Amino acid sequence: MACIFPCGEQSTGMSLGTDAIRDECFMREALALAREAGAAGEVPVGAVVVCNGEIVGRGYNRPITAHDPTAHAEIIALRNAAAHLGNYRLPGCELFVTLEPCAMCTGALFHARVARVVFGANDPKTGAAGSVLDLYAEPRLNHHAEIVGGVLAEECGELLSSFFAARRARTLLA
Repeated sequence: MACIFPCGEQSTGMSLGTDAIRDECFMREALALAREAGAAGEVPVGAVVVCNGEIVGRGYNRPITAHDPTAHAEIIALRNAAAHLGNYRLPGCELFVTLEPCAMCTGALFHARVARVVFGANDPKTGAAGSVLDLYAEPRLNHHAEIVGGVLAEECGELLSSFFAARRARTLLA
């Protein structure tokens, strides 16, 4: 079965090179959402949920504007996908996110039964896919997802670094 990606590439899922191109295409969609978050004054993290090669959910960080500590990009994208598909379970779906998921988001991904999680930059402060702890390798949990990190990591990390540098500069000027 061929899939058409947002950037117009096609894949049969047979080639590692094609899979890497596919992952980058969907990560670029997540990066576009991350930029929207940054423009809104939120930490620039974006996420998309993909099912059968189609984006079915989108989200970006909104905890400040939504007055909601759970409004991380992954949670917003999961909610959007669940509403779109009419099911809180998302088996066979993938999530692409610009920053390594935290423990809260990882728990939500596991409850939703997402099959695969692809992230960009590592999160050395709250990352739950190996940076701080690794919930994806915890054998006592009843669901696991395949985890792939480092897709467009430099671009994802630079977006975050630039955001925080600008925030620190504004704080110094105030």
